[in-house]
Amino acid sequence: MESAVEKRSESTQTKEQRPVRHRIYSPAVDLYRKEDNFYLYADIPGASENSVDVSVEKNVLTIKAAVEEKNIEGKLIYSEYGVGDYERSFRLSEDIDVENIQAKVKNGVLELVIPVSQPSTKKIQVKAE
Repeated sequence: MESAVEKRSESTQTKEQRPVRHRIYSPAVDLYRKEDNFYLYADIPGASENSVDVSVEKNVLTIKAAVEEKNIEGKLIYSEYGVGDYERSFRLSEDIDVENIQAKVKNGVLELVIPVSQPSTKKIQVKAE
């Protein structure tokens, strides 16, 4: 096993030699509906609440989160963990109350509470001619 790691380490580059690649990941999400709210959960491991941006523009909900790469001293031997930012967008229906969307981050999961507004109906008076 050790010889395989040694062979692998011979071909790896140090952190300073590796080309910098900025990755954007699409976070996995779950969406639930309960009564008058949608609940959206998005996996954003490594992102802090200060690096998360949730916005709605023209009925498109966009989630963005930035993650900083950890500075670890030493020579990289093997790497599978990809560090990058997150971004994903969703088109919202007209009956979403965008003014009252709530967001919180806990343990690498973003939770959005998306309220559904009550549909407005208008009675149109019909006149006879």
